[in-house]
Amino acid sequence: MNTSPFGSFVPLSSLRATFLEWDAPLAALSLLMEELEAEEHWRPGPLIDMLLTRSRTGIHRVADITSRLSVAVQRVWRIQLTAFIVHGSISTVDPLAAENFTLIDGSMPSCVSAQSQESIAYVGRAIATIKAAKGQKQLPQSLTNAHSSLLENSLPQDQHAFDLVISQIRTNVSEWLWLNVLTQKDVEDVVETLANYFLLRNGEFSLSVIREIERLKLSRLTLRSGPTSMIRDQDLNLALLRASLGTTAQHDPALPHLRFSLPSGPLRPLLPSLANATSSSSTPPAMSIDIFASHLLGTPLNFTFDVSWPRDLFLHPADLSAYGALFSYLSALRKTHVRVHTCWSSLSNAQRARRRWTGLGEGGTVEDLELRRKSLRCGWGIVRDMEWFLDTLLGYLMTDVIDVEFRKLKALLAEKVSAAAEPASDSQTPVTTTPLDFTTLRAIHTTYLDRLLTGCLLTNSTLMSILRPILDICERFVAQVERWGGDVLPALLFEGSLRGGNEKVGDLVKERWLIVAEINETLQKALDSFFEQLALSISQQPFTTTADASKSVILNTSVANQTTMNVSRVVKGLDGELGEVRRHVEHLLLRLDFNGGFSKRRESAEEQTKNILADL
Repeated sequence: MNTSPFGSFVPLSSLRATFLEWDAPLAALSLLMEELEAEEHWRPGPLIDMLLTRSRTGIHRVADITSRLSVAVQRVWRIQLTAFIVHGSISTVDPLAAENFTLIDGSMPSCVSAQSQESIAYVGRAIATIKAAKGQKQLPQSLTNAHSSLLENSLPQDQHAFDLVISQIRTNVSEWLWLNVLTQKDVEDVVETLANYFLLRNGEFSLSVIREIERLKLSRLTLRSGPTSMIRDQDLNLALLRASLGTTAQHDPALPHLRFSLPSGPLRPLLPSLANATSSSSTPPAMSIDIFASHLLGTPLNFTFDVSWPRDLFLHPADLSAYGALFSYLSALRKTHVRVHTCWSSLSNAQRARRRWTGLGEGGTVEDLELRRKSLRCGWGIVRDMEWFLDTLLGYLMTDVIDVEFRKLKALLAEKVSAAAEPASDSQTPVTTTPLDFTTLRAIHTTYLDRLLTGCLLTNSTLMSILRPILDICERFVAQVERWGGDVLPALLFEGSLRGGNEKVGDLVKERWLIVAEINETLQKALDSFFEQLALSISQQPFTTTADASKSVILNTSVANQTTMNVSRVVKGLDGELGEVRRHVEHLLLRLDFNGGFSKRRESAEEQTKNILADL
């Protein structure tokens, strides 16, 4: 090959040897261009993942070129990340987050862990909200510069270092929010509000709400037609306001933030049958934490709390869902308890009125006197057992679980705050109490909520699948008594109350006796199953604070080393009291087994089984 006017020649093999080292890089770059051109639009996450994957090759020059391309793309991505989590701004071109500050799919490379992604969304939302509220305090410039410097020295490809940087930024922002935005008073107010209205610690208001909903059902669902023959969200919210009149909640500033909602839409009149309502409940559906959501109104009903800034930094949606499940559970028990009380009163009034004419007996002819007496005694026994069971269970929940855990939470918060407020008088004195910081606060509240769910037995799906039919049985019996005019026995002059023709007992008396006996048998079996399963749960199911509701939204967050140590100390301190939860359940077993009511029946049933087996 002639490459010179003087006639000198350079062999082609020499040129090929000179550029041989570029064969592999050029081929890799050609494949890279083909892959890039195959996609019309590349999101930053998949692009960085693809470049990092191609940089992991044994050919040094290809790895070096691809790695430099990856670093360049990561630096451009880091600019948008800095704008989002340091300045709270979202780019108009290929943004990392949507307008509601949730990360867009494909905006994060796979080397960014899920915990770091959650921290990025949290910090970006917090900074953007602070920027929007111009009248409030703004993040100090020194902290902003420090965060920018931290991000300048890290890339997502170094996952460990990048996670530490994001964790440090989140911790710094959380601490600043705790000191300047979310104050101790805000936390105490929201905890008090949630306990009063979701955990029914405000008893007069909760009872008033139940009565208002019952009145609303009677006034709206008994009309045959018309525009008002339905229950909507606004009707329930108005009932909530009416229920507050004359109670301590009337002037509570938190009351307008409480909301009822119907996920399935407005409720229209229905005509349910009072036939065996427990037959469909004998095989429980897929268990969920909101199994009692439809008990108060007959259709799924959600009770929510509008959390405004800055309280939404402290409460997660999962926490509010857990509070809603607790409200559905407790209000279902309270409503059934009130209805059984009303049934007891109506039976008592009916018996007083009847005894004015029958004296010490129950009236009727000689033939049906015995059946009338048995029916009445059985009805009183059913009400007594319902009353005893619900009163014992509610006493356990409200006194041994909710009140105890709430007082512990208040005492722990006060202890942490006092530890943070008191200056260290002597540096030689060891610090035994960890000062309260933002992450520790969230860990304390999550553990408190999980202990509530565990102590209230909501995490035991088997027990809940037995308890729901028990409430349905109670509702069915009360409804039957209401249909019968408030008495188990028919009036003496009612048609069918006395025998006719060749009959020995009146048809109406026999019909009611069969219904009462069937309800009594079903109730006793359900109560025995509940007691047996509760006894087994102590030995078979461990009591833990990892409930399904908030599932470590806080505890799984990656935090800085010092904060992680603080959280672990708090959680270990609270988890050390799990034996107390077990003792509470043992106390419930002792109360339910008053005078050996359940244990003696179990022993007699076991003896009968042994006798039957011995005869075989």
